[in-house]
Amino acid sequence: MTIKTADSILTPEQLARYSRQIVLAEVGLEGQQKLAEARVLVVGMGGLGSPAALYLTSAGIGTLGLADFDIVQEHNLQRQILHTTEGVSTLKTSSARERLHALNPHVTLREHTEGVTCENALDLFSQYDLVVDGSDNFPTRYLVNDAAFFARKPLVYGSIFQFEGQVAIFDAAAGAPCYRCLFPEIPAPGAVPNCEEAGVFGALCGVIGSMQAMETIKYLLGIGEPLLGRLLTVDALTMRCTPINLRKDPQCPLCGTAPTIKVLAPENYEFSCHVETEKESTAQHKTDAGDGWPEEIDIDEARKLLDADPKPFLLDVREPYEVAICKIDGSVNIPLAQLPQRLESLPREGPILVLCHHGQRCTHAVQLLRSRGFAQAVNMTGGIHAWAERFAPDMPRY
Repeated sequence: MTIKTADSILTPEQLARYSRQIVLAEVGLEGQQKLAEARVLVVGMGGLGSPAALYLTSAGIGTLGLADFDIVQEHNLQRQILHTTEGVSTLKTSSARERLHALNPHVTLREHTEGVTCENALDLFSQYDLVVDGSDNFPTRYLVNDAAFFARKPLVYGSIFQFEGQVAIFDAAAGAPCYRCLFPEIPAPGAVPNCEEAGVFGALCGVIGSMQAMETIKYLLGIGEPLLGRLLTVDALTMRCTPINLRKDPQCPLCGTAPTIKVLAPENYEFSCHVETEKESTAQHKTDAGDGWPEEIDIDEARKLLDADPKPFLLDVREPYEVAICKIDGSVNIPLAQLPQRLESLPREGPILVLCHHGQRCTHAVQLLRSRGFAQAVNMTGGIHAWAERFAPDMPRY
């Protein structure tokens, strides 16, 4: 036996599965059928994408796109609840698909293993009715916003920083503001700490990602008051939720009256759409070097220096708990925040090779050291993560 709606059907198994949702007057059979016909793209299978994808799948979204190029790493598991220990080193989209299919085999799951790029964004977004942004970096967030605007697709936005989260819906086609109405330009690299540097409260990802799923379902069904033109902030430490009314900015570079962004040009997202090649990197290092020391060198050059005699002073500016996970023998640990007060413990003669996790904190450390007279302070680009990948495959990573 099947129960027919205007255009298609729900099987008895589906009726049983979604019965607690169907019984809601705001949903009903018609609403459940709308969900079964909906096509939703989730960008990022991480902290936000995990709970969002889980709840959208369990709710019966017909087709769910999973966009991510990354692999599962052990440090993801603190907050990215789609994945398991057994899935470490596999593609996040594959890990997600396996878990979501086990949850609800009635949902069509599509993997997009390239993630969202300048080249594929418009074609990718055109295949879906709505986009959920679970990205974790500014260039991708701006690219997703811009692509959703050009594709005329509603965008369910979410972000987290330490103990604070945000949720909103941007839909320029409905006359609502876009993300650039709030923040017109991408922050400069390093201006805002990422979750590696600042930390992230894992359970908050579940809260914000679930809210994104809830707003998606409400928007598809046309029920309640969606966060269209409103930004909801959540403070996990005080459990205060604050709604903020948003206005469309006439000066917005994307959706304003005289837009300056008219296509998805790579230069608008240069830190995510362009990856520096080894050839370009080496050329830059040589240019920086001149007759003195360059501000940064790659790990191969660093290895040569550390194998030479005398060796450079190896300064590790990570936090002590990070050093407890892994370290390079002979390094001296001074956390970045303590560095200004501990300069007297550093040698004034000879090179100082600075390392951190991926190299971002090293940039700030080298700038500080050089401003204080340590002219031979050098950033080991890629940090201990790159070192482990190249020279110490058995070294624990995080």
